[in-house]
Amino acid sequence: MATQAKDYYKILGVAENASADEIRKAYRKLAKEHHPDANAGDPRSTEKFKEVSEAHGVLSDPDKRKKYDRVRKYGGLGAFGPAQPGGAPGGAGGFKFEDLSDLGGIGGIFSSIFDFGKKGKPEKEGPTRGRNVEYLVTVPLRTAARGGRVAVTVPISEECATCDGDGAAPGTSLKPCPECDGRGEVTFGQGGFSVRRPCPVCVRRGMVPETPCSSCSGRGQVNSRRKLSVKVPAGVENGSRVRISGKGERGPGGGPAGDLIIKFQVDPDRFFTRDGLDLACEVPINVAQAILGSKVKVRTIGGNRVVLRIPPGTQSGTTFRIRGQGIRRGENQGDQLVKVVVETPDLSGEGLQKVKDLAQQEGLSY
Repeated sequence: MATQAKDYYKILGVAENASADEIRKAYRKLAKEHHPDANAGDPRSTEKFKEVSEAHGVLSDPDKRKKYDRVRKYGGLGAFGPAQPGGAPGGAGGFKFEDLSDLGGIGGIFSSIFDFGKKGKPEKEGPTRGRNVEYLVTVPLRTAARGGRVAVTVPISEECATCDGDGAAPGTSLKPCPECDGRGEVTFGQGGFSVRRPCPVCVRRGMVPETPCSSCSGRGQVNSRRKLSVKVPAGVENGSRVRISGKGERGPGGGPAGDLIIKFQVDPDRFFTRDGLDLACEVPINVAQAILGSKVKVRTIGGNRVVLRIPPGTQSGTTFRIRGQGIRRGENQGDQLVKVVVETPDLSGEGLQKVKDLAQQEGLSY
């Protein structure tokens, strides 16, 4: 009787069309619940933790998940018998996955997801580049329009200075990981199938500290906050990004640090609104200024004030353009659009009566 392979979707408790976020949330919940550190001496939790890690390892990788889904579609799971002596996949007549070459490359799919009969230590990794860090920075519209600098404090992971990143308390040494026997990887298998994944205990290092470092609890890294002065290019808008080389997380094994990617969010302004490279604002004027004409001072994004001439007979809602006072981006410069709003005074008593008398003289009814 054929041995059924595990269903990764059922292990994580998610639907076959689950999103990457749903898969990640399900894995985190189950991994926390069944982690060996939280269930010391419970072999069932340890086995469940391995299953959850195995399922997440395939379903969290878009390429592997796609191949795994194709295998399920063609009935590949559970279709073959248990492993034969020597670690070869089972099945009638000494079946090999290469025999599936006529089925649209399913043999290659299995080969890329599963490892059969592979043993020994993983290839030792040299220094690798650290991860990039993305951080959201909120800037006022004035800074976004003209450019400038802002001070930011970025949370980041740093190599532990107490243990130099190996996780062992000073004066103690490392020992082979008991979970993976120092290989750095663990192998899950059933019915002739096997999947190799990084060891969840040593995180592929193959070694664990005899006595964990008190500063980092054996992780080799500590969370810190890095203070930086970030240059804001003129003309940035919501979603604009700048990359600061070498300010991301430090690389494992002495590798180069990743980059810090700053993503900008522009705060709304109480006076200005943005329209591409132009800046719009409203300026109130009274009835006399609108009828007779006037000159008003208007604030610009640069903090200065310019004199705007209001012609006689200006209607409320008229928009005037002040050249070169908008947003600068490279060689392009926007304008400032000033909309005048005529404010009608609140008349009562004697003042209201004078307006009525004037209206009667002009032959107007009210």
